[in-house]
Amino acid sequence: MGRHSLSLGKIFGIPIGLDWSWFLIFILITWLLASAYFPVEFKNWPTSEYWIVGAVTSLFFFASVLIHELGHSIVALRYKIPVRSITLFIFGGVSQITKEPPSAFAEFLIASAGPFTSFLLAGIFYGVSVAFAGFAPVAAGAKYLAYINLILGIFNLIPGFPLDGGRVFRGIVWGITRSLKRATRIAANVGRIIAFGFILFGVYWIFTGNLINGLWIAFIGWFLESAASSQLQQQQIHDLLSGHKVSQAMSRDYTAVPEDLTIQDLLDEHILASGRRSFLVERNDQMVGLLTMHQIKEVLPEERRTKRISDIMLPMDKVYKVSPTTDLEDAIDQMDREGVNQLPVLADNGTVEGLLSRDDLISFLRTLHEIRA
Repeated sequence: MGRHSLSLGKIFGIPIGLDWSWFLIFILITWLLASAYFPVEFKNWPTSEYWIVGAVTSLFFFASVLIHELGHSIVALRYKIPVRSITLFIFGGVSQITKEPPSAFAEFLIASAGPFTSFLLAGIFYGVSVAFAGFAPVAAGAKYLAYINLILGIFNLIPGFPLDGGRVFRGIVWGITRSLKRATRIAANVGRIIAFGFILFGVYWIFTGNLINGLWIAFIGWFLESAASSQLQQQQIHDLLSGHKVSQAMSRDYTAVPEDLTIQDLLDEHILASGRRSFLVERNDQMVGLLTMHQIKEVLPEERRTKRISDIMLPMDKVYKVSPTTDLEDAIDQMDREGVNQLPVLADNGTVEGLLSRDDLISFLRTLHEIRA
């Protein structure tokens, strides 16, 4: 969960978060419903009722988005693919699925689950609007939610990667070509073309006098283009790292510091002198922990001369580790999944052979790029 997210608990073991940008779009949607949509569709309500129904409808809309994302996540879990979190934000929601699907069919099912869920919700809300036709507030909210879920399902089927439709398209191309890498490139490039279409259409609307809708469409296009470009860059990184092992990128020139060293001595003798930001901690020539800047920053300045490394280090049994024979792609996935910036590299007999950090990965990628260029 990001530092800008508010935790809402867990569903099926998946952490649910609320990005602070959600509050902006929640207020905007509530205002549009209360001031524009409901007064036109349902006249002669008290002003307070417009705002109450608008706010409740907005909450149900984002609950629908959450259920849409849960659709993806539940199918992913069925394929033993971990889901790190689901976050609601200004553009709706995103499921952080930590690994690529094992097959083209799995990709197709995981991607299809979201739009299918939205269409199912549209049908449910439409049924509610009919059943409560005599009770205007419920009928009004349900009618809007049926419409918006239908639009959400259709929009997500647009074959613009990384939208759901783009992932469905990638699954189909993957099944035809038998190559995930090729399918990703094709789907991402198609996604960029569609994104540029959104941008051009938005600009056209702006110049024809529809400023707000034009800006919004163009902004969505920019967002989709950025996401598709990011997927292409990730694929290029995976292509570069394919076949390479941790032992090729790790740093063997790591620093081990004694556990009884004070934090101030560590700052003076190692961090400020060498610029290192992570250290292995030893006791009697045995590695017993890991210390990073994250733990050091938690120590108050007035405590740095008395607190020792052993007081704040992460014990080795709680440290995420990696083998020198691990694929670099898997090591990056582990770093992302566990939210760490470095991994001690341990041989089969338990001895430390090095330290793999994100800086090491960036340096190794730069070297690979220069060699291939």
